[in-house]
Amino acid sequence: MKITAVEVFLCHAVRVNWTFVRVTTDSGLYGWGEASLEGKELAVRSAVAELERYVVGRDPFQIERHNHYMYETPFWRGGPVLGSAISGIDQALWDIKGKALGVPVYELLGGAARDSIRYYANGWSMGAESIDDLVSRAGAAVTRGATALKWDPFGDQGLFITTPALRAAVECVAEVRKAVGAEVDLLVEVHGRLSPANAIRAARMLEPYDPFFYEEPVPPENTDELALVARSTSIPIASGERAFSVHDVRPMFEAQAVAYVQPDPCHARGITEMKKIGAMAEAYHIGFAPHNPNGPIATRVCQHLAAAVPNFVIQEWLPVDPAPWRDEVMRGSFPTNPDGTMPLPEGPGLGIDIDLDVVAAHPYAPRDMNLYTRPLLRRG
Repeated sequence: MKITAVEVFLCHAVRVNWTFVRVTTDSGLYGWGEASLEGKELAVRSAVAELERYVVGRDPFQIERHNHYMYETPFWRGGPVLGSAISGIDQALWDIKGKALGVPVYELLGGAARDSIRYYANGWSMGAESIDDLVSRAGAAVTRGATALKWDPFGDQGLFITTPALRAAVECVAEVRKAVGAEVDLLVEVHGRLSPANAIRAARMLEPYDPFFYEEPVPPENTDELALVARSTSIPIASGERAFSVHDVRPMFEAQAVAYVQPDPCHARGITEMKKIGAMAEAYHIGFAPHNPNGPIATRVCQHLAAAVPNFVIQEWLPVDPAPWRDEVMRGSFPTNPDGTMPLPEGPGLGIDIDLDVVAAHPYAPRDMNLYTRPLLRRG
């Protein structure tokens, strides 16, 4: 079997554009991957086209060999664009191999380490206009079955958050905790926007509300700052969505800067590297919690990794996607269990297919990811 083509399909998804990668073989088998990178989809598409020169004509089963070559051989390596391009191709190769052998991808990764996959809901807070509105949406998310909720309460604030804004952010968390009770886990997102001093100050104000974790409290460039925050609060720290290889996460682990690592399957060189990051985290007693505000293929990839990685803890997912055509695109839906978990994925390979007619009906539309335009929620 040989690879004959690598194609990229962009699908507008309201908040972002999903970037789907299809790898085709001369046997008729094809595989799907996702390389969605907010605001940089066209750059990723070009990077995939450059990698196609290498992969066409090669054996799709030699996944480790191809992943290593695409990352290690070029002089310029690393970063989100190249990492995303490799990710899309890598996922598609695993999909092909699973289909060819008639087994789910997680079986190729060592088999299931659990019977179901706990998830936390993201996206439930989108569009909230006040703290009261946020509280109402939190209750609705729990009613739909979520047992863990994540959102960013810091609005349009940056490194040097004002005291009134900080108090409003903490009030958001306090009110959601009051509304949903102690049994629902709250995960506080920061998007790497606070200075170390302000991240520590915010963490100490948030501690009474018992967050499950505190995500990316400081910018990702300085691991020492992240470690300082980790040593200064009782809230477990989560980070790693802007890490693209085992080389990027190693300093975090050595500095004991994180309790949970969050590599993104669309950016961290796909399933091959994600499995390695999970294994390295296991050696440091760090939980594996993949980052995934992405499209349907990425969610399916995360399910396979969650099934097979022994130190997996919890999976990010958008139960209600801003793009209401998600189920149409994936020719199905993501079932959930009443206890806030998802069943293991079924079918050979990734167990997902894409309807290109639906993709064509929602063509690419430019979108930028700007964290500083989100409203800071207040009362009323």
